Amino acid sequence: MKKKITFVIVNRANYGRIKDLLIKFKKDKYFKIDIVIVSSSTLKKYGEIENIIKQDGLSVSEKIYTHIEGENLQTMTKSTGLLLLELSTTFQKLNPDMVFLVGDRYEVLSAAIAANYMNIFLIHLQGGELTGSVDENVRHAVTKLSHLHLVNTKRSKKIVEQMGENPKNVFNVGCPSIDLIKNTDFKKVKIKQPFGVGFEINFQKPYYVFLVHPVTTDYKNSEKLISEMIEVAKKLENQIIWLWPNVDAGANIFSKKIRSFRERFASKINFVINFKTDEYLKILQNCTAIVGNSSSAIREASYMGVKAINIGDRQILRERGNNVIDAPVNHKKIIKCIEKIKRRKISKCKIYGDGNSIKKIIKILKNVDLDINKKFYVR
Repeated sequence: MKKKITFVIVNRANYGRIKDLLIKFKKDKYFKIDIVIVSSSTLKKYGEIENIIKQDGLSVSEKIYTHIEGENLQTMTKSTGLLLLELSTTFQKLNPDMVFLVGDRYEVLSAAIAANYMNIFLIHLQGGELTGSVDENVRHAVTKLSHLHLVNTKRSKKIVEQMGENPKNVFNVGCPSIDLIKNTDFKKVKIKQPFGVGFEINFQKPYYVFLVHPVTTDYKNSEKLISEMIEVAKKLENQIIWLWPNVDAGANIFSKKIRSFRERFASKINFVINFKTDEYLKILQNCTAIVGNSSSAIREASYMGVKAINIGDRQILRERGNNVIDAPVNHKKIIKCIEKIKRRKISKCKIYGDGNSIKKIIKILKNVDLDINKKFYVR
C-alpha cells in the first residue's frame, strides 16, 4: 500500500524549494501525495502559485483561504489560529500517513499543531537553523512537534539533537533547492519580456535583485526599513529587479511605500510579484548582487556563488559563505557594502548541500517507522 503524504505549501519560496522533490514523489510508486496550498500561496498579490504548480505537472488537492488582511501583528496572529482550524478539517478529509512541512513560517506552526493533535506523523525540513528573528522561534517549536527531522546543515543537525531529539530521527540531507540548481540547464531557461511593472530590464547590462521582507520582531520600524531600501534604489546607477515582499506583519506598509515610489521613480526598476522557480534562479545567477534580507541570498546564492548584501537582523545568525556581507538598516552603509562586495572575490559554498538531497529524502521516507510517540532524548 502506498504511503500517503500531505505537503502544506505556505508561500512561493516554500514551493520553490521542494518543487523537484514533489515531482519525484509523484512519480514514485511507493507514495501518494496531496498538495495543500494556504495563506499567501493562494493570493494573487503575493504570487498565487496554483497555475505554476499545474504547469509543473502537479495538482493541488486543497486550497485554504485564511489570510486576514491588514498585515499587522494582530491579523498575523489571527490568521495563524484560523489556519489551525481549517487544516484540522483538511487533514481529516485527506487522511494522510504523514504531513510534510518546510521551514519556519507562522503557517507551518499551524500545520504542525494540527498534525500533532490528530496523531499524524510529522516531517520537518530545515529545522535547527538559526536566523535571529521570530521565524527562528517558530522553527524550533515545529522541531519539538515533529517526529522526523530532515535538516540541511551539519550545525543544524547538532542543534536539533541538542534540543532533545533522538539522533536516529535526525538526518542531514541538504536542501532540495540545491538539487534544483544543480540539475537546471539555465541556458534553456527563458525569461519572457515584459514581466512585472515598470522598466524593461536589459539582461546584457548589469542589474541588481532587491528582495526585502518585513521583520515581525521589528514591526514598528517597518517604514524605516523600506524607506532605506528605496534610498538605496535611488542612488544605484544600475537596473534593479525588485520582488514583492512576503505576507508578514508590515507588508502593507512596504507595499504602500513601494507603490508610491514606483509612481514617481521607476526609470530603471522592474517590480515583480513572482517568478517561476527556475526563472528566479536564473535571474539570481546573473545579477550583480542580491540586496535585502531573504534567505535565498544566503542559501541558494551561496551555492551559486552570487554576491549578496544581507540587511538588518532577519537572517543575521544564518550560516553563510563568503558571498554575503551584512549591512545595517542605513542606506549610506548599504551602498558602501555594495561597493565593497563588487570588489570581493567569492567562492561557491556547499553548506546547504551538494545537490543530492532528494534521493536521500525519498530513501528515508520509504523506510521510516511511523511512530508518533516521542520522548525527550537525554544522552
